[in-house]
Amino acid sequence: MARVVVGLSGGVDSSVAAYLLKEQGHEVIGLFMRNWHDTTGTLEGDCPWHDDQVFAELVAKRLDIPFRFVDLSEEYKRRVVDYMFSEYEQGRTPNPDVLCNREIKFDVFLKEALKMGADYVATGHYCQKATEIVDGREVYRLVAGADKNKDQSYFLCQLTQEQLRYALFPIGHMLKPEVRAIAAEQKLATAKRKDSQGICFVGKVDLPVFLQQQLAARQGNVHEILPSWRGYGLERGDDLATQSEPFRYTVRDGKKIGTHNGAHFYTIGQRKGLGIGGRKESLFVLATDVKENVIYVGEGDSHPGLYRSVLRIKPEEVHWVDPTQRMTEGERRRYDVRIRYRQALQGAELVAQGDGMYLLFDEPQRGVAAGQFAAWYDGEVLVGSGVIER
Repeated sequence: MARVVVGLSGGVDSSVAAYLLKEQGHEVIGLFMRNWHDTTGTLEGDCPWHDDQVFAELVAKRLDIPFRFVDLSEEYKRRVVDYMFSEYEQGRTPNPDVLCNREIKFDVFLKEALKMGADYVATGHYCQKATEIVDGREVYRLVAGADKNKDQSYFLCQLTQEQLRYALFPIGHMLKPEVRAIAAEQKLATAKRKDSQGICFVGKVDLPVFLQQQLAARQGNVHEILPSWRGYGLERGDDLATQSEPFRYTVRDGKKIGTHNGAHFYTIGQRKGLGIGGRKESLFVLATDVKENVIYVGEGDSHPGLYRSVLRIKPEEVHWVDPTQRMTEGERRRYDVRIRYRQALQGAELVAQGDGMYLLFDEPQRGVAAGQFAAWYDGEVLVGSGVIER
């Protein structure tokens, strides 16, 4: 049997993962990581990190496994939070949870576990790992979780072969109610604890308040773009680079209908937080201009400015879980794609060109923002991913 270090987070999923591994006969060590200290912007009622540690310790005691603690907050701030601030400052929408898994859980945390003599690192993610022998070598596949309502493979879309080599996902084949039931049967302290929400290790936050730690508030104008705006009717040609360009607005294209406290606090597709009422339908953010500090909005979920059919990923931002599957220039392949967690998979064609990877969707996609991750699947297997440039 193997020595497995489990990332005990204080939640029910990692608790049951630890239990299952011990039942299988492995030498299990619980390791709790503290990654964030500041509570600025944390919403009232959100459990602070020390509550998480208490629950993790209670679970370790119940399972009679060693419990360790490691503070990774310096690396987390540098690799995840600073990146997040930088992206928002540029008017982009990052996904800190994807970065957290790539940079912290399966990098810094993994290295800490290996120092402890670990053969594997286990987490409570709802995803699965498959191993195949291809041309005499072991290849690791990242497979969607069995529970389609909880599948978290998207959050792991940037993992490498080396990271997957050490990864175990003990509950990936299970449904959430089954996990809860095991926790209750084993009288684990986390059995009825609510699932964590919000930013990985930070918690549920008021995003503008959180971002104001480093990004200053600056009043600007909100301009409304009508569905009849002339740019929506223009033919964009066959060139993919042109087709992937987002709609570009100027203040002359719309009417000023309000003010805001900083364009970098908003993201495309956002509905809440605009503070402009009296409309038949909700207003949605269509675009942000952080340089001029202007937000462009449109009324109604069917507004044409909310939808895009072609997206681009820079060549250096394209990631393949198995590098041997990467596409060559000029190649076209069909995959199922999602651009946000829990989005239903969308049919799309991927086209590899010298200036990047283009995603041509069968149906226009709503609320696409630069900085988001797109992940593509072949059936249940997550094949690759990349940061949307535009």
